[in-house]
Amino acid sequence: MPRSRIRVFLVEDSPIALTILKRILATSPEIEVVGEARTGTEALALIPACSPDVICTDLYMPQMNGVEFTREVMSKFPRPILVISAAVEEKDSDNVFQLLQAGAIDIFPKPGAGLPSDYEQAKQDLIGKIKLLSGVSVFTQHRRGRDSESCRDADLSRLGEGETGRLNSKRATHGAANKTQPPAPSPHAPNSLNVAPSSQSPAPKVVVIGASTGGPQALHAILTNLPPSLSAPVICIQHISEGFLQGLVDWLGKSCQMPVKIAQPFELPRPGNIYFAPEQRHLELDASGRFVYLNSPAVGGHRPSITVTFKSVAGFYGRSAVGILLTGMGRDGAEGMKAIAGVGGLTIAQDEASCVVFGMPREAIALGAAKYILPINAIAPRLLSRFGTSI
Repeated sequence: MPRSRIRVFLVEDSPIALTILKRILATSPEIEVVGEARTGTEALALIPACSPDVICTDLYMPQMNGVEFTREVMSKFPRPILVISAAVEEKDSDNVFQLLQAGAIDIFPKPGAGLPSDYEQAKQDLIGKIKLLSGVSVFTQHRRGRDSESCRDADLSRLGEGETGRLNSKRATHGAANKTQPPAPSPHAPNSLNVAPSSQSPAPKVVVIGASTGGPQALHAILTNLPPSLSAPVICIQHISEGFLQGLVDWLGKSCQMPVKIAQPFELPRPGNIYFAPEQRHLELDASGRFVYLNSPAVGGHRPSITVTFKSVAGFYGRSAVGILLTGMGRDGAEGMKAIAGVGGLTIAQDEASCVVFGMPREAIALGAAKYILPINAIAPRLLSRFGTSI
């Protein structure tokens, strides 16, 4: 029986942008545009009849902006939502990343009429992103308010994941690379790498976190729970479309108790600070533990690569490192987590139920590299317990 095509609904008030998006998606035989709207209000009226698998929306639209539109969709008929927007300027960062808090899954730069090579890359990336999101299921996100508080509290209790609880992975129906899950090691016992128990391990001197699709929400859940007195730096590698990293850093910086910044070349990572790998460069540590950028080729299709940074951290910090691998497509970070586990560092993988896409954590688990497999809301408490503190 032929596989049905991915049904996409486009919400975009720019006729030029709408034409470009339709032209791109028409090149994929696996995708069908089943509806379009110029405003969020118009889209809400059409979506039930169109029954899309994925919704693509702009941030700024007449009558109803993308944030309010996303909240309405997630409240009434939840679907995977991809935000297609221009690169984030400082004044827009809150709005764009509020879309993720409201229920959108990922962000993609709005394609333009640039060089043919750039257009071709944007086309491939957008089609790939939609195929991935079509394999993601979402939960209803109840509207905040007196009438919905009891429903919302019930949902959060059931999910145990705070604001990120609305998302979950499901078996791919359109090739979203979800393989058969290997048997998971016990989340409360050392794995096959015989990592030393925590009572015999030194206090952590660094925490390194890798994430991809769904990562901004997951990072928010962890980083906002870390105190400014944390006695180690936190280094993050997030796969995100070019042009959006500074917006992510600004957004997190307004919620976190610790300063959030992009790591700078030759900067020494200091306790109580959160650092992000730069765009289009790998991030490593030199012999003195300072950040260095590498312009070497992408690893596994990614630059920055989680595995590159994880391996560098393992080499410098050894068993004093903590590695955390969060939601994301593919296997980036799995070999890096194995390197951290191999030198005796603590390793944590996000569990399937709280992942948007259970790809990278699953690969790490398959390698026996994850000492703990935890839901997103349990990772910060587990981490802080290693520092002798709690939330």
